[in-house]
Amino acid sequence: MLGAEIHVVRRLILTEFRCYESVQLNIDSRPVVLTGPNGAGKTNLLEAVSFLVPGRGLRGARLTEISRRSPAERLSDDQQLRPWAVAARIENGSKLFNVGTGLSPDTADLQALRPRRVVRIDGAASRGQAALGEIVAALWLTPDTQRLFVDGAAGRRRFLDRLVFAYDPAHAGRLQGYEKAMRDRSRVLGDADADGRAPDGTWLDAVEATIVEKGVAITAARTDLVRRLNPACAMGVGPFPAAGLAVSGEIDDWLAHMSALDAEDNFSAALVGSRDRGSQVRRVPVGPHMSDFDVTHLDKNVAAALCSTGEQKALLISIVLANARLQALDVGAVPLLLLDEVAAHLDEARREALFEEITAMGAQAWMTGTDPALFAPLGSAAQHFSVADARITPSS
Repeated sequence: MLGAEIHVVRRLILTEFRCYESVQLNIDSRPVVLTGPNGAGKTNLLEAVSFLVPGRGLRGARLTEISRRSPAERLSDDQQLRPWAVAARIENGSKLFNVGTGLSPDTADLQALRPRRVVRIDGAASRGQAALGEIVAALWLTPDTQRLFVDGAAGRRRFLDRLVFAYDPAHAGRLQGYEKAMRDRSRVLGDADADGRAPDGTWLDAVEATIVEKGVAITAARTDLVRRLNPACAMGVGPFPAAGLAVSGEIDDWLAHMSALDAEDNFSAALVGSRDRGSQVRRVPVGPHMSDFDVTHLDKNVAAALCSTGEQKALLISIVLANARLQALDVGAVPLLLLDEVAAHLDEARREALFEEITAMGAQAWMTGTDPALFAPLGSAAQHFSVADARITPSS
């Protein structure tokens, strides 16, 4: 998109990552098409790219689940926990960055330690993942995402938060701080209950203040993103349907009808009121962890949960494309798009519209599929690779 900085991976190096013992892929700024049979390692490549931004990647996997298993280990329950790594050279407009992340190799006995993800940028250690969000943004869709509207609210919140990350890298840090404070509160209340003593009120005041601060900030960031994104989603993208977005929940309702200070007071009062043993002390009673992300098919005025599977997939694609377009206009940056098996169940008109939108934005979209013919309309506008048995070869 004219004037926007395109986020591009120029080189990708994997070490002990999933099925890849070691692999290097050198690419240019065009979309990347990866085709091959199921189980060949295509999605693993997209997952590796997803670790170049804050979070747990497109599969939401634990750090210890990602280490490569040898052929012998696949046949048994035993596995050597190998430190894995993803390294990349990233182009962000006129700037180039060398980024690396992976499972910390601090000790030979990784299984004895709490797993820790490390991040290095241009050779220097970073204090956390949030720094990645300052360099590159990514949005993704996977076959699992297609169950977003029929599964629980947690998946929808994660999807919304991923959209927010692209605009506000600090959102990842807020979520981590909020989740840690909730765990700390539950632990202290639970320990006090088990010991038959009153919890430390001074300590609870401090940790609950963190929960309130982070929780209201998270809610406000989600609300702001939905407010800005709704006009773009209401336009639709070619043959993809127009979508209406909303966030629902008690704290969301507070912020919609009162000042942030009054919402914080309500939140604090709810936390204090749930400290008693008779209440559910091991959970925070209200907050952004209980909100839901609601999507409506505007052309039909029907909730996404009631739409067909094909309509739900089309709605998700429409939202992701609208978000990428809005980010290019508002922030001046086009994010990476990771689209796993995205073309498989689209009709020809929607497939071609998807490809046209990607090329019009100039996005480096990573797309996977089993049938190379589905991506033929892209021709030389994309770079095509065949993936088989964890081997990657260029294809015409």
